[in-house]
Amino acid sequence: MRDLDVEALARRYGPMVLRRCRRLLRDEESALDACQDVFVRVLEHRLRLDVRYPSSLLYRIATNVCLNRLRDDRREPVTHDEAILAEIANAEEPGGASEARLLLARLFGRHPESSRTMAVLRYVDGLTLEEVAADTGMSVSGVRKRLRALRLSLTEMIDDANHP
Repeated sequence: MRDLDVEALARRYGPMVLRRCRRLLRDEESALDACQDVFVRVLEHRLRLDVRYPSSLLYRIATNVCLNRLRDDRREPVTHDEAILAEIANAEEPGGASEARLLLARLFGRHPESSRTMAVLRYVDGLTLEEVAADTGMSVSGVRKRLRALRLSLTEMIDDANHP
């Protein structure tokens, strides 16, 4: 989209982006900086962005900005003890994250991208169905149907994996 109105996006989706940044960073000042970075990135890349689903796009950018900040913070331990603590805190079960990531990619590949946004708003950010509906521009029953379809697909995928 060539004439992307970033200011209008910020007015409409700014609270949603800030909420996402707060959720991920858990620090008000960092969240405000990250939220600003999201819209700066949109402005910088406005000629290349596909904004058919602006809430999904902004959510993805906000998530990436926040995750990059968290990763960068982890790389800069102040003392040796902090480095060890950071290593322990960031340790994950080998393969667990990638298996979950693959499952989610398969799940969301079967549904519209806006369903992913709804799932994140509802299950990660803890919004009510009414809040998700307001953020995504859908009815509450529409959000409920989409989330139900996601849960059903996930159940089927897990059943298929357990009973090949």
